[in-house]
Amino acid sequence: MVVLTYTANAQIKNENENTLDSLYIQEVETKKEPVKILHAEPLYIDLIRDLGARKGEKEWNVGFGLTDKNKYDEYLTLIEYEWAPINRLGLEVELPFTIYPSNKNSDVPGSKLNGLKLAAQYSFFVSEKLKTSMAIGYIHEFELTEFNRYGESKLFTGNSYNPFFVIAKRWGNNFHTLLYTGPVIENHFEDNTSSTSWQINTNFHYMIPGTKNFIGIELNKEINNKDFDMIIRPQMRVGVAENLLIGIVTGIPISRENERFSTFLRLIYEPKH
Repeated sequence: MVVLTYTANAQIKNENENTLDSLYIQEVETKKEPVKILHAEPLYIDLIRDLGARKGEKEWNVGFGLTDKNKYDEYLTLIEYEWAPINRLGLEVELPFTIYPSNKNSDVPGSKLNGLKLAAQYSFFVSEKLKTSMAIGYIHEFELTEFNRYGESKLFTGNSYNPFFVIAKRWGNNFHTLLYTGPVIENHFEDNTSSTSWQINTNFHYMIPGTKNFIGIELNKEINNKDFDMIIRPQMRVGVAENLLIGIVTGIPISRENERFSTFLRLIYEPKH
């Protein structure tokens, strides 16, 4: 009788979880046209808008981060707004700030508004049968000088060009994978030079049944002149209200050449539409 009771309870629990998953996925995917697949979005290098975005969707993000750069600490904060003016097209405006504690160490850079970032992303493939979405996008950043050099040098110091490609797939109801990759080309006005690096970011997430909450890992890889760097970012996202989410990220570099451990917190607010 004990075995039968345990088996019956386990079956009921599994059925309840499957029902919750099905209801939540159905709410996201079949709410209205066009077709949209539920994917887990990475928290550190996030997407411009959900893959398969629908017209009218919008989102505010505020981020806070701390990185140990070996010789000094680096504080990061950002404010971004993203929206979908038409189906499957996402646009974004972001203001990222980098703050350094003031001291007499000449190795410490000056605090600054890194630049004005403008971005667009279009989902050109959304398959309900394959549970797969693909998108292309572009990020342009007008880079700015340090606060303490305002008035002494040119306000804009260069441009950053970043075309990218995204492919995401959901396996069953709970497991999610995503690849985000593309070159970053930086042009510096002062000496009229350019540099190119490649980003290859892979993501694996498990979404808690019937919720927006997930746990996962983000692998941020960069190739620059035959130099390979990777930072492992375990992360979790938790819903604290109907339209408010909190994302918590830890950064662990495979090499401490440029930095050591880091943390990042993202607040995500989705107004009703």
